[in-house]
Amino acid sequence: MSVRRVVPNIRSEAAGESREFYGLLGFEEVMNHGWIMTLASPTVPAAQVSVMSHDLTAPVSPDLSIEVDDVDAVHEAVVASGAEIVHPLQDEEWGVRRFFTRDPSGRVINVLSHR
Repeated sequence: MSVRRVVPNIRSEAAGESREFYGLLGFEEVMNHGWIMTLASPTVPAAQVSVMSHDLTAPVSPDLSIEVDDVDAVHEAVVASGAEIVHPLQDEEWGVRRFFTRDPSGRVINVLSHR
């Protein structure tokens, strides 16, 4: 299993203002689904920040997203460890397979792979 990128998820109802602010820091919009927008560095594309109002298909909004190369293997390891699964492993219509787990500090982690 390997990690491809880690993206903080910032909850905000002010997506436009957030895009402008993070633009001052060099980020550009690379994805926008209305409820979540991802901003990335044009020179280091894996350097990203996501701004979300809510999560469209999950009961909670995650604090952090971790993209891995094999989400099924990570899910199996997390379940075997006894860690809490907050949102089940599933395919999402926007092209990811993901699940949510809770880390020891209580933060909700979105673990995903692109399909």
